[in-house]
Amino acid sequence: MPRSQRNDNFIDKTFTIVADILLQIIPMASGEKKAFTYYRDGMSAQSEGEYAEALQNYYEAMRPEIDPYDRSYILYNIGLIHTSNGEHTKALEYYFQALERNPSLPQALNNTALICHYRGEQAIQQGDPEIAEAWFDQAAEYWKQAIALAPSNYIEAQNRLKITGRFGE
Repeated sequence: MPRSQRNDNFIDKTFTIVADILLQIIPMASGEKKAFTYYRDGMSAQSEGEYAEALQNYYEAMRPEIDPYDRSYILYNIGLIHTSNGEHTKALEYYFQALERNPSLPQALNNTALICHYRGEQAIQQGDPEIAEAWFDQAAEYWKQAIALAPSNYIEAQNRLKITGRFGE
């Protein structure tokens, strides 16, 4: 049974009903409808922590989806799951693919920056301050791009960049 038919909480049920109505009234090709259905089911599974099921739905959504903008959000969500699973290299691959299709996706830039910052912290723990600084510099570049796209969304990143002197570079 598709996830959209077995949602148990009120918000998921409401979202599913609204999405189903939109699918019926908005003219779109059957491939687009299929992609949206898989994407919706992937989001639902992801919100419940069912990452394997979410990935399966996202991969299925990628097959019929041809719009680069819509594909960017699918790829971004795949990246989120890999980030949640600690698979940072895989996550970065998906964030970069999402950004290739949609360079105006600040959340992908922010998450890329977070991974770079995390790697910088790891380098410090391993006693390699030069590598750490390179990772921190890379994180700053991604944060600057995210902040330029959505200035009010990344206040903590702005503060971190100001404190470290990387904001104005």
